[in-house]
Formats: sequence, structure tokens, C-alpha cells
Amino acid sequence: MKIQEISEALNAKVLCAAELLDHEVFAACGSDMMSDVLAHVKNQAVLLTGLVNPQVIRTAEMMDMCCVVFVRGKSPSAEMLALAEEAGIAILSTEIRMYEACGILYAHGLRNAE
Repeated sequence: MKIQEISEALNAKVLCAAELLDHEVFAACGSDMMSDVLAHVKNQAVLLTGLVNPQVIRTAEMMDMCCVVFVRGKSPSAEMLALAEEAGIAILSTEIRMYEACGILYAHGLRNAE
């Protein structure tokens, strides 16, 4: 699934790295606990989270993730967007809650990261 398709499915705003919208994503993970992300996520995945702090971007970068979707209308800071841009990570934001967002992506064929 391409990041553009994720954005459309979740009615999400693209906040940075729009040049990555054609990038293919192979798995997804929904978590507010970065320790779980570190333990269970493979590369080329998208992270759905409601946690808004720079550690999210650093974790995504360490795990070779290409996209982070902030759920529940959360907005990352300018510092976070700069970190993501530098790391080549697309940032999206949707008003949808995590549970529903994960279900939508699953229904569109995107499976878990395990």
C-alpha cells in the first residue's frame, strides 16, 4: 500500500515529506508505547500513534519506518516535523481514533508488522 493510499483511506493531512507519497508500505503498527514498537516492528512499516513527542520520530527512524500517522487529530511540533524531514519519514495526521484507523488500513489489505 502506498503512503498516498494511506492518506486517502484515513482522510489524513500530509504534514511533511510529501515526496514520499508514492513509497510502498508493507506493514502497520498501532501503539503509543515506543518500547513495543522497538520490539515488534519491521522496516517499511507505518506507525499509528497518539503519542506526540520527538521520541516517536527517533524510534521510527531507528526501525527504518517510512511513515508516522498521528491519530485523534494530534499535531506534531515543528521540531518533530524537522526531525522527520531530515530522516525521510512522511508524517500524516488524521482525526480518526487509533482503533478505527488500524481497522481501516487492515480492511485495505495492510497487515501487522509481525
